[in-house]
Amino acid sequence: MRFNVRILVVVALCALVALSFGCAKKTPPPSPNTTVGGNNTTNPGSTTGKPWVVGMSQCTEDEPWRVKMDDDLKKFAADHPVEIKLEVKVAEDKVETQQAQVREFITEGVDCIIISPKESQPLTAPVGEAMDKGIPVIVLDRAITGDKYTCFIGGDNVMIGEQAGKFVDKILKGKGKVVELMGLQTSIPGQDRHNGFLKGLGKDYGKGKIEIIFNPDCHWKETDAQNEMKSALSRFPQIDAVYGHNDPSAHGAYTAAQQEGKGREKTIKFIGIDGNPTEGMKYVKDGVLTATFLYPNGTKEAVDMVLKLKAGEKVPKKIVLGTAEFTKDTIDTGGRIIPPPAAAPKPAGG
Repeated sequence: MRFNVRILVVVALCALVALSFGCAKKTPPPSPNTTVGGNNTTNPGSTTGKPWVVGMSQCTEDEPWRVKMDDDLKKFAADHPVEIKLEVKVAEDKVETQQAQVREFITEGVDCIIISPKESQPLTAPVGEAMDKGIPVIVLDRAITGDKYTCFIGGDNVMIGEQAGKFVDKILKGKGKVVELMGLQTSIPGQDRHNGFLKGLGKDYGKGKIEIIFNPDCHWKETDAQNEMKSALSRFPQIDAVYGHNDPSAHGAYTAAQQEGKGREKTIKFIGIDGNPTEGMKYVKDGVLTATFLYPNGTKEAVDMVLKLKAGEKVPKKIVLGTAEFTKDTIDTGGRIIPPPAAAPKPAGG
């Protein structure tokens, strides 16, 4: 009898142990957002803890400035892997492709869109459609028409063009013949860089003083600028300066003058805009360009705005970036810094 009791006790203990192990196996795993080992991967500003999927539509990578823009955006986004998952699409210089890309992002249900439009008007509607779906849109570099977007970030192209005009007026001492190689004139930056340039030339712009003798649309392309400059060189015996709306255009003009074989690349002053370290700034150091003006790409600011939006914070409607003038005398010291114009004061009671 005592033996049977002992057996019953042992069996009961074994059953209890087995039951304990069975319950332990049924314990659910910890939530992905749970702090494990002291590392909390949840974004305190997010309700989900998941990274925002951000779609970037780049109009083209056929220009070095835009390649650097995409590289910089990827770099700054990579600094925030918990908050941002970046997807970049390149429209290969086609408006229709870029329109489709924005609509693809809408269909995918991305959390935010960044776009650098090829042209203003055609991209206005797709951006508006994204806004209607509750997807914030950050517009970089080239504006769209109207104000149906979340935030615009870019340089002041009128100001940069004006600074280039003042520089040309100064180095020509108020008199000379100028070739202007314009950027795409259906884009707002191309128009602004032209209008700003005329403003910078001031009272010296006009017949008998400073004349713009040739100003074709070169579509921001170096090959187009080079071909147009060949035409200018064949038509005009006197060219004192070339103003390229971007550094590739100014460099294309220099190459054309060099290929002409008359040495005019040594007497003409070539001025560009962009100021990439491996392009415009290098051309200044090499003596190819007389000056280049920085056009910042705004990628750091764009990532900062995405982080603010994800955290539920308000962002400004417009962020205007400054510029810098790089010449051979100033390039090694960071250039001559030119801040953006101060915002106009609000009227009383506004």
